[in-house]
Amino acid sequence: MKIVAETGREDLAMVYLAEMRNGRFVEFVHSLQPPFTREEKWVLIVSTLFGCPVGCRICDAGGRYRGKLSAEEIRAQIDYMVDLYYPSGDIPAKKFKIQFARMGEPSFNPAVLDVLKELPRRYRAPGLIPSLSTIAPNGTDAFFRELRGIKDRCYGNGNFQLQFSIHTTDTGARDRLMPVDKWDFAAIADYGRDFYKVGDRKVTLNFALARDSSLSVDVMRRYFDPEIFVIKLTPVNPTVSAIKNNIVNGMADEARGDQLEAVRDLRAAGYRVIVSIGELEENKIGSNCGQYVKRVLDGKYGLNGETYQYEVRHAVSRGTRV
Repeated sequence: MKIVAETGREDLAMVYLAEMRNGRFVEFVHSLQPPFTREEKWVLIVSTLFGCPVGCRICDAGGRYRGKLSAEEIRAQIDYMVDLYYPSGDIPAKKFKIQFARMGEPSFNPAVLDVLKELPRRYRAPGLIPSLSTIAPNGTDAFFRELRGIKDRCYGNGNFQLQFSIHTTDTGARDRLMPVDKWDFAAIADYGRDFYKVGDRKVTLNFALARDSSLSVDVMRRYFDPEIFVIKLTPVNPTVSAIKNNIVNGMADEARGDQLEAVRDLRAAGYRVIVSIGELEENKIGSNCGQYVKRVLDGKYGLNGETYQYEVRHAVSRGTRV
């Protein structure tokens, strides 16, 4: 793995662009969440595919799919960032989250499971919490069966986070937003019931709310038990894809977050609801979900005033354990 460029702020988020085998590129991120220090909460976000075959309409990382990363290539991203701050492998962060969410639908790559099995042995990190975000494509049942077993064996006491990207309760709109065959709400609900055990973190249902998104409390109550599922509301990040497809953020006014009608109704129905706005500066860095700096560098997308505004610097590759 060769680091060829980087962008961002060390005190907020850094994006690293790496060249892998056969001239293929990935990006990965480490970020802080102010006011938390790195010793309190440190988040790494790694890629699992070269590109992504799904092509979600709010994601710049889709398209130009060139295959799966090996387990070694996924580990190399983590090792690089760990070596920058904790070369001994002792990671003192109270919450050390590794998200398999930068580039690629993780359930398409069985190597993700191999990495998950090894992580607790690879680092001395008592705060380790892997986080897997998925749209649950059809044909991935074997992946999710094995994932459930890995969670039970390796990540007890709530030390694993599973998130399904839902975005809307309108099934037609969901299909347009994520144009691939995927589990319906009943299948997600069934899996959640099998996956969740007392003491686990609840399964997250993520809604990146567009202005015209439907979020029906009746639909949620029909399928998703609030004892098992938690709801997370996030903005639609200003990716070039979202702008191109006229998908407008439905949470643009940060002060409205906790006042959204959907939040009130969902909480009244018994759900825990997390409203996560995040650091808007990360949109300019290009470190937020759905962003992909290299696509901009290649000239495939034009820039706008909301996103990809940080200078991308060429980097000298530092050592990794690859």
